[in-house]
Amino acid sequence: MSENTKFTLRTDKDVKDYVPEKKRLYSATHEEILSGATADVYLIRTLEILAREGKADTVVTAEIFPSRPGILAGMPECLHMLEGLPLEVWGLEEGTAFETKEPVLRITGPYSLFGPYETALLGILASSSAWATRAAECKQAANGFPVVCFGARHIHPAVAPVMERAAVVGGADGAACILGAKLLGLQPVGTIPHALVLILGDTVRAAVAYNTHMPPGAPRTILVDTFKDECEEALRVAEVLGTEMEGIRLDTPGERGGVTEDLVREVRARLDMAGFSHIKIFVSGGLNPEKMTRLAAAGANAFGVGSYISAAPPINMTMDIKAIEGKPVAKRGRIPGITPNPNLKRFM
Repeated sequence: MSENTKFTLRTDKDVKDYVPEKKRLYSATHEEILSGATADVYLIRTLEILAREGKADTVVTAEIFPSRPGILAGMPECLHMLEGLPLEVWGLEEGTAFETKEPVLRITGPYSLFGPYETALLGILASSSAWATRAAECKQAANGFPVVCFGARHIHPAVAPVMERAAVVGGADGAACILGAKLLGLQPVGTIPHALVLILGDTVRAAVAYNTHMPPGAPRTILVDTFKDECEEALRVAEVLGTEMEGIRLDTPGERGGVTEDLVREVRARLDMAGFSHIKIFVSGGLNPEKMTRLAAAGANAFGVGSYISAAPPINMTMDIKAIEGKPVAKRGRIPGITPNPNLKRFM
């Protein structure tokens, strides 16, 4: 078996003897993923059997393809896993649209070098592409207005930055999660939560405190639905901050009907009549593309989208061996041999 492999779990005994780190969060470290600890166990057993049969280094070509159309995300992580290994790797560029069963990644080389990474490769592409696809849907529905991903609070923190990065790949203009934004070379987006207003006891006081203590580059967008009528609060804050105020955020809870088109229209009209037409309306809370389209038409200027992106069902990915030592093969129901795709680019 080739010694170039990165994973350290190679036999059934390795799996039985493996003891994960104690007293920790239940998320895999980079080292655990690369070692093979997140692989489906049958892949390690396959590796051991092939090694004992003298077949572990059989050169195969494997293709990964999706169950439905979408936007590809996760490719840099996949390439990092395979980096430095003597493999030939072709794939779609990050952010590329793909069709059902279109090959998005093709790997040729000794099976022992990449076979046990099947679980991780599929998981990375399935989740990341689903998040990117949902973000693309939101961006299209926003009618050109900014969309910020607010989904980190809906998933495990270990994967929150992965999700928010994928959302930006798909078209989101920013992310609230600090690490997610920083990994993209961006600054995280966000101003104040209801907690600040509740603790200070008044929306205007919270707005003044934010304006006083935050640096000039921090956006002046104030939440206006904590204590009083949204229109009233928007005008109170606007009268105090004046031209320094950039926007108001509407996040009305479902118990009060959520953010509606009529509410957006009224807030917009009252701000305009009071001479505050420069103030934008940022909307968040339970948004989806259909609702965003309606709210944009009513006067909303920006959107914060959370669970619609973070709860995206994975786009199932499948990895099939399509050639062994250059000879076309396939399991029943699949066509043997490499699937032509002129959109693939060679990465390794």
